[in-house]
This record gives sequence, structure tokens and C-alpha cells, in this order.
Amino acid sequence: MTYDYCVIGGGIVGLATAMQLLKERPGSSLALIEKEQELAVHQTGHNSGVIHAGVYYAPGSLKSTLCKKGAQATKEFCEANGIRFETCGKVLVATNAVELERLGALEQRARQNGLEVERLDAATLREREPNIVGKGGLFVPSTGIVDYRQVCHGMAQAIKAAGGEIWLGQTVKEIRESSRDVHVSSEGNSWTASKLVVCAGLQSDRIARLAGLEINHQIVPFRGEYFRLPPSKNRIVNHLIYPVPDPDLPFLGIHLTRMADGGVTVGPNAVLGFAREGYKKFSVDVRDVATYASFPGFWKTIRDNLSSGLTEMKNSLFKSAYLEQCRRYCPSLTLEDLQPCEAGIRAQAVMRDGTLVHDFLFQQTPRMLHVCNAPSPAATSAIPIGEMIAEKLLNA
Repeated sequence: MTYDYCVIGGGIVGLATAMQLLKERPGSSLALIEKEQELAVHQTGHNSGVIHAGVYYAPGSLKSTLCKKGAQATKEFCEANGIRFETCGKVLVATNAVELERLGALEQRARQNGLEVERLDAATLREREPNIVGKGGLFVPSTGIVDYRQVCHGMAQAIKAAGGEIWLGQTVKEIRESSRDVHVSSEGNSWTASKLVVCAGLQSDRIARLAGLEINHQIVPFRGEYFRLPPSKNRIVNHLIYPVPDPDLPFLGIHLTRMADGGVTVGPNAVLGFAREGYKKFSVDVRDVATYASFPGFWKTIRDNLSSGLTEMKNSLFKSAYLEQCRRYCPSLTLEDLQPCEAGIRAQAVMRDGTLVHDFLFQQTPRMLHVCNAPSPAATSAIPIGEMIAEKLLNA
């Protein structure tokens, strides 16, 4: 089977890239290969479903530009394809003087990014959100919620309508690049393409090595554990409620998220995962652990983030500690409110020197482009990320 383009990975970034390649080169042949029996099974299908506005990113940065553009593109795609979403807005809540100061910096950054924001004092915050307490807040009205699995299914339909093929249940076993093409094979099938894009998320480093690339990073899985509130608490908040993030940490903290299905989740925390694709608590994959335990950058990362890591682990092991984080801004929550919910796993690229990669990381050869790191918020930014990847591939 011979194609113009082949894409490995059926998450939202792979789908957006395939969709854009067919848009840029109408009439081209394309195969998208996914190892699972469904699309969007891993990071895409386990995120919080937020359409981010782009509050946190440095003005003028690629992240900021892609997020703002992606939020608008996601909403437009949903409208065009009959996918339900809601622009419910979010409130960042400051619970102490230090967070109030950080909130001021975030307000300034948001305005520099061209976002509409509203500063709330404690009284206005309580008026807007009767179940939330804090010394102040920042309201970001453009933040939305959506089911990204539905977005992915819409993208899949667009790919098929443009002539692309989607192959499910195909675990890639071999990748060979020649001067003329790239050959990809699974246990039962093989594909030959003029150009290959790999958007493999949690397995991106392994696929890069399978293709013969020398890389200086490794994927370390971090679990984001959630709880779901009972249906009686579905109206506990009117907007999404976020804490003010610590700028020294790569995660946004435990927040209250309204979901597209009408429910509300609490989370996530961020703890080291013992399996790249093990979503149940205490899941362990010996191969995954051995892989990062033998990587020197992992131990440097653990050393540099030991204090915050121990706190996150405590919150994971003890439900009461997790609840304590939530009650800082939502004191009415009880232990009984924290009901089970499947975790998500973030593919965090770590360099050999222990640096956490917060930006895009690509590896490119004459006929292959490997997306080794697509930073959060990749789901929100997927459509312009796909445009960027397609441009890099087509102009190589």
C-alpha cells in the first residue's frame, strides 16, 4: 500500500495534522495508523476537556499564539460539525496575599496576550460563585469546555471525506527510511509513503528510536488523578475554578472543572506514573519503570522537584490531603463528594540533563517528522499545531 503521506498516532494532534495535509494537498493519498481500536484513547481522551484561553503563556510566544488561535479554531470546528461546546469562562482564585500578587501578574500577561479579563474582589467573587471563597479572582470569559473525543471523531470524518484512510488496531513494529520513501509495518500490514509524520504521544520516544533516530530525551509519565463530584453537586460552580498556579511548577494545580456531559470533576494532581498507559490507580508496567529509571535525566528531575513531588504523592495516597487542597477555595466539599474518576497521563519529555521540556520538540529527517513533545494545551491548540507540522513537513 503506497501513499503520499502517512501519519502515526490517532490522538488529536495526529488527526489535526492529517486533516491539514489533505487540506494543503487535496487529492493526495494518506494513511493514519493508530495502535488502539479507537481514536483518542490516551492523552486526548483523558484530559479535562477545557478549551484554554491562553492566560499563562508569555506574550508573543508560540504557545500563546497557538493557544489563542487554537481556541477560536476549535470553537469554529465544533460549530461547523455540530459538536456541542460551551464558553462558560473560568475564574482563577487567589486565597492568600502571595497568590493575589501572582494574580496581578497573570492579569497583566493576559491583557498583553489580547484576552478579555475581569478582576474580581472578594465580594464580587462570592457573588459570582457563592460556593467559592478567596481574597480575589480573575475572570476569563473566553475559556470553554468540550468533549475532545467528539472533536477527534469530527476530524476523522473530515479526513475520510477528503480521501484519507484510518487504520485502527495497528501497532507499528518497523520503520525504514530510504532516499525515496518511508516503509512502515505492523504485524499484519505495511505502508509505504513519500513522507511520514509521527504524533505518538506517550510512545513518541520509542517510535523515534524504532525509526533509527538518536534522541537526547525520554518520555516520563505523570498521572493526573481526578475525582468526580456526585450529580447533586453539578451546579456547585458556574464557571471553571482554578487556583493561582505556582510559577515554579509545570502544572496548574487542582481545579474544579465543569464537563461537557454536565458533571464536575476535581483535579488533577501530578504524580509520577509507573505505567505510560496504566490509568487505574497503582498500575505498574515494569518495562516503563525500567526505561525511565535507567535514564540519568529522570533522577535529576526527581532531585530538583523532590519537595513538590512528595506533596503530590501525599495528595495521591491520602484522600483527605487531596480534599484539603480543594477546600482552600471550595470549603463545602466533603470526602464523600470525591467519587472515583479515571486518571489521565501526561507525556512529559525530559532531557538527559534533567530539564523538563515545556516547548515543542521535533526530530526531522528528509522524509520523516517526529513530534517528540507537544506541550499543553495541545488539545486546545491542535488545529494550528497541525498546520505548523504540515508546513514543516511540506517545506522540508
